[in-house]
Amino acid sequence: MKKIQMVDLQSQYQQIKETVDNSIQEVLNSSTYINGPAVQKFQADLENYLNVKHVIPCANGTDALQIAMMALGLEQGDEIITADFTFAATVEVIALLKLTPVLVDVDAKTFNIDIEALKKAITPKTKAIVPVHLFGQVANMAAVMEIAKEHNLFVIEDNAQAIGADYTFEDGTTQKAGTIGNVGTTSFFPSKNLGCYGDGGAIFTNDDALAHTIRGIVNHGMYERYYHDVVGVNSRLDSIQAGVLQAKLPNLDEYCDARRNAARFYNNALANNPNIITPSAKSNKTKNCNAICDVCDCHVFHQYTLQITNGKRDELHKHLLENGIPNAIYYPVALHSQKAYSDAKYKEEDFPVTNNLIKTVISLPMHTELDNEQLDFITKTIIGFLK
Repeated sequence: MKKIQMVDLQSQYQQIKETVDNSIQEVLNSSTYINGPAVQKFQADLENYLNVKHVIPCANGTDALQIAMMALGLEQGDEIITADFTFAATVEVIALLKLTPVLVDVDAKTFNIDIEALKKAITPKTKAIVPVHLFGQVANMAAVMEIAKEHNLFVIEDNAQAIGADYTFEDGTTQKAGTIGNVGTTSFFPSKNLGCYGDGGAIFTNDDALAHTIRGIVNHGMYERYYHDVVGVNSRLDSIQAGVLQAKLPNLDEYCDARRNAARFYNNALANNPNIITPSAKSNKTKNCNAICDVCDCHVFHQYTLQITNGKRDELHKHLLENGIPNAIYYPVALHSQKAYSDAKYKEEDFPVTNNLIKTVISLPMHTELDNEQLDFITKTIIGFLK
């Protein structure tokens, strides 16, 4: 059996080596390393894939979030509501801009922002919502957008983990994750479903005026060289990374399907164990999603994350490592408990789901190159330990 990797970027590269190498060589031949043809081509290709009017590439996913918030004209003290159970980048940029983060609990099944908790958190100072499509599953965007419309709030989608996912509305229409709110952001960190070979990110919007503002911000506030119309930053996707992404983008749907197939294997093997809760992969609106092993297009499985209910999560983590199975615990400390973001306004009783998840979640290997022999070994090792 091939050695199991948490993310197998080397094997993926070997499958597309010629295409990637040619894309990189084209950049080297042109010697246009910043805002070159590769960036322009990738931008256009991604706009077409997402069916969105504007894609603005940038240096990384954290910058994408920060720039999106800068472009919306938010002011110091404005409250931004987001989920407590996620990576710190989401709340980090809120704090950096002197905005006020408001953390709320998440849904027990999807790990995404809890709609009732979101409603309760809204105050006259609330100006925006940042739903995080955690682990690859789209948040309940129909409800989020309805709430935002009612209260005149911006919606900034943190789509760092769910590029390629589809969201189906009640009327049957679909939109790509990251294109539903006022603005969406993503990361092209190497381990992402669409990852480059360094850092990279992008911002999406259908708003022409907002896109114009964002394009200035990413380039030092310039639309014309040496004329600075807005306060900006230096955040550009370099041409070599764009070349890699351009080579990989045509495979994104295939990558998503491979991840869903691995998730189906995991679900079928683990679903009946009383000590395991397998991840929910059911759309908020999609019909015919009743089988426990089924997964929908709303989930692209950036991570496959179990809940271990018998108190032996940490022991399982060690057991898997001892058997050559990499795994990870995302995220072991809730954001409201982090020293940088703790606040007296947060009460532990307001975060029952998050406080449970940090004790029970464990993520298994998930990537496009997993084979059935590896998946069988992983699941049998888990079942053998938890029997």
